[in-house]
Amino acid sequence: MLGRTVSTAGARRGELVNAFMRGVYGWMTAGLGVTALTALAVASSESMLQLIFGNAMITIMLFIGQIGLVMYLSARINKLSGSAATGLFLAYSALNGVTLSAILLVYASSTIFNAFFTAAGMFAAMSIYGMVTKKDLTGMGQFMMMGLFGLIIASIINMFIGNGPMDMVISIIGVIIFAGLTAYDSQKLRYMGETMPMGDETAIRRGSILGALTLYLDFINLFLFLLRLFGGSRD
Repeated sequence: MLGRTVSTAGARRGELVNAFMRGVYGWMTAGLGVTALTALAVASSESMLQLIFGNAMITIMLFIGQIGLVMYLSARINKLSGSAATGLFLAYSALNGVTLSAILLVYASSTIFNAFFTAAGMFAAMSIYGMVTKKDLTGMGQFMMMGLFGLIIASIINMFIGNGPMDMVISIIGVIIFAGLTAYDSQKLRYMGETMPMGDETAIRRGSILGALTLYLDFINLFLFLLRLFGGSRD
């Protein structure tokens, strides 16, 4: 009887983890869809492009708004309702689409598609690896986070000196870092699912949204660094 109870509890926990991860990937996909549709809508409107990118103050406010939304959602996730967390995540995805609309004007369509599908393939491979590996990726994740801080500093410096070869190196390192973070974050989310309180739908939704935001950021940054590597600007 005890063995059957343990087996039933284990099966229920496994179902919860699977449902949690489906929620994470589902909301991440929804966020990417909102971003893509928003970017296409903005890029197709001359008036919107002029309003957003013709005014430096609006552009700056958009970037500040993005950072603020990510920080607020991450810090307040446990105090938000499931619907509020979802709304904020989708709002961030739309806001990101507004700023990313610029890449549709800068890069050739073939370059964007190649970078996207390459990013999708790399993301899927690294996420699956993070989900199934028995190796603890905590050490790798911490190393990648330290590398990310260094990457940010190097990127800021290169903005001023404009060194082409350095930009290439930064892009390659960026791809490596976010590929590694994808594996680490996927494993961390699997562990989160294993400790999620059973029956608490609000906690599950909050966790799914936070996980979706984490992987969304990994994917977007992986895509952007690959885009810089591929080049191929419009003529």
